[in-house]
Amino acid sequence: MFTALLQKVHEKYFGRFWNPFIVLILAGFFAAFYFGLTGTLWAVTGEFTRWGGNFLQLFGVDTSEWAYFKGIKLVGEPVDRTDGWLVMGMLLGSLFSALISQNFKWKRPRQKRRWVWGFIGGMIAGFGTRLAMGCNLAAFFTGLPQFSVHSWLFIAGTAIGTYAGVKLAVLPVFKGKPKLEFGARPARKAVPGTQKQSGQLYAAVFVLIMIALIAIYYIAAGKAMLGFSALFGAVFGLLIQRGQICFTSGLRDLWLTGRGTLGKAIIAGMAIQTVGTAIFIFKGTQPVIHWASPGAFIGGILFGVGIVIAGGCETGWMYRITEGQVQFFAVGAGNVAGATLLAYGWDHWGVFNQFVKGWPEINLVSSLGWAGALLGTAGFLALLYLLVIWRENWYTKKMAQKKRLLSKKTTA
Repeated sequence: MFTALLQKVHEKYFGRFWNPFIVLILAGFFAAFYFGLTGTLWAVTGEFTRWGGNFLQLFGVDTSEWAYFKGIKLVGEPVDRTDGWLVMGMLLGSLFSALISQNFKWKRPRQKRRWVWGFIGGMIAGFGTRLAMGCNLAAFFTGLPQFSVHSWLFIAGTAIGTYAGVKLAVLPVFKGKPKLEFGARPARKAVPGTQKQSGQLYAAVFVLIMIALIAIYYIAAGKAMLGFSALFGAVFGLLIQRGQICFTSGLRDLWLTGRGTLGKAIIAGMAIQTVGTAIFIFKGTQPVIHWASPGAFIGGILFGVGIVIAGGCETGWMYRITEGQVQFFAVGAGNVAGATLLAYGWDHWGVFNQFVKGWPEINLVSSLGWAGALLGTAGFLALLYLLVIWRENWYTKKMAQKKRLLSKKTTA
């Protein structure tokens, strides 16, 4: 009976992926509420950088004087930090979603070079995100609703970077040679899937119980914020896996095929989140503002190039890992390595002095007032939306023109 109930829930809510518009509007709503509750953002790469610092500490590296780690407050272990539990909650939430929807399956890339490029791309993206003080979340999806101009620069840089990444990704060094196979493959024996499906459903229930127990433990221990962070992380993880929310796919598809569905959904989610965030800021919650510097723009370019080479952004590789796509472990490791490298270079190589120092932290609310901030942000989002539509129409016309030319050649 219990298995039948799980199957019924699965068929109704997890039989197919969810509409990205609904998913991103929900994500925008929850992101705004999370900000209002904790005063922090739905963000991941700051915590990835701290993971890198914690890893170095295991080998006796003294990171206490690194300026970057002082700025992002490297204190304790991941289990002691709200961002730590937010990230771990995302992994658990997306794992739950993958299991209950029976999307989990171990998959290895057919070409070994994907491990290498996954790590290198992840490293480039990780370096860029921390140069810009945020990734596709804190400097894009959750960053712009904070009315921080650095997000505008990062978004522009990301658009340029993903376009460049698409041009690079078609080169032979990235694509490799097709693997030729001669002769028929030996037929695989059919294996009944009922037991495997039931196993995934039971595993999903186990993961769900884990999430609940983690939240209950921390709330009961007087550390409610850690528990709430784990719960919100689980919700975000569920949403990104169900909606297959990967900024790489959205931007790459826009450049390659003119498909802007995910891009428009991202903008809609940001618009909803802006309204919610504005309410909390108006009530006194302090916005998260970063430097509107060349570092934000250059970081966006590096991020855009990196995620296309890697095949996934920071949210994308997280849910793909929980689906069993093992090559994205390399992307994640590259992200942590790149972010940690930037933390070292911040003061040791003079990155801060060269790309960030002296540039202002521009808060649109403080600079333009509420009317100017809201109108400016709405105008920027509207411009992005129109640009996506323009790209879709441009690509459609281009394909129609190619089809007409091909038809003329065949009839000549």
